Amino acid sequence: MGILSNQFANVVEWEEYDDNLIFWKWANREIKKGSRLIIRPGQDAIFLNQGKVEGVFKDDGDYDIESQIIPFLSTLKGFKFGFNSGMRAEVLFVNTKEFTIKWGTKGPIMLPYQGLPGGLPIRANGTANVKVSDYATLIDKVAGIKQSYSIEDVKIRIITVLDQLLMKWISKEGKDMFNLQASAYDISKGIQEDLDMEISKDGISVTGFSINSFNYPEEIQQKINQVAANSMVGDINSYTQISMVDAAASGNGGNSTMGNMAEMMMGATMAGQMMNQMNQSGAFQNQQAPQQAAPESAGGNPPKFCPECGTPTNGAKFCPECGTKLI
Repeated sequence: MGILSNQFANVVEWEEYDDNLIFWKWANREIKKGSRLIIRPGQDAIFLNQGKVEGVFKDDGDYDIESQIIPFLSTLKGFKFGFNSGMRAEVLFVNTKEFTIKWGTKGPIMLPYQGLPGGLPIRANGTANVKVSDYATLIDKVAGIKQSYSIEDVKIRIITVLDQLLMKWISKEGKDMFNLQASAYDISKGIQEDLDMEISKDGISVTGFSINSFNYPEEIQQKINQVAANSMVGDINSYTQISMVDAAASGNGGNSTMGNMAEMMMGATMAGQMMNQMNQSGAFQNQQAPQQAAPESAGGNPPKFCPECGTPTNGAKFCPECGTKLI
């Protein structure tokens, strides 16, 4: 509501409240006798006179300006309303909540990387949390020249410096360029400190900053996935053999002979690995408890397992693994 006439009181409040606004200014109006101030939850009201702070009111409620507000103003506390006269003042309403900003890099960040002359292109996205922390700075730098200020304005401020900060903290301390998600927490904390120093120049603090994901170009991501798959297999030779079997099983080229050969190779390799594991397990058990090795039979037959390394003897007179004489 505004002034209906010079004879009527007015209500000083945040008109047409927008939750995305950081502040809104009730300005260039005359406050009449009997006027009231309404402060809603999540708002602070700052009275200004010629650009200077007269008083800050933080408790929500409905106040009579003459009796409950003016006595607490710095230079206007002795102001007396006349019959047709009032006082001119600006009232700045500040949204005190913490805002969450979703951010994303405008384009790929070209990080220096050996072998890539143009750099490694990386995109990132995440969230930042901000809130007003310094009223004097906010008024001096922003509110003194703007009627309102939205969270979108703060987002623009953040985006303009974010690429440089990402490059700084990703490149710092030799981060693994192909597994940046593992370092996301450290990178986020470094960016938050620097970003807070920058945004605090407007009286706003960065209370939180996080990176949700790093994104690589499709061809680079495919290489990363391939390396991860190789690592899961554990052995590039085994990976190659598995790939051959998969290709044959899927009918690649219709070559059943190729498929049979691949399967035989894979089976032989797996059998060899299982035998080695059994031998190693037997040797370990023999080292741990040699007194439990199978004794020679009364009839002069060789033991079932070598007493030295634990390898199955299969009736041989000498151990096929270590060469120990068995009978």
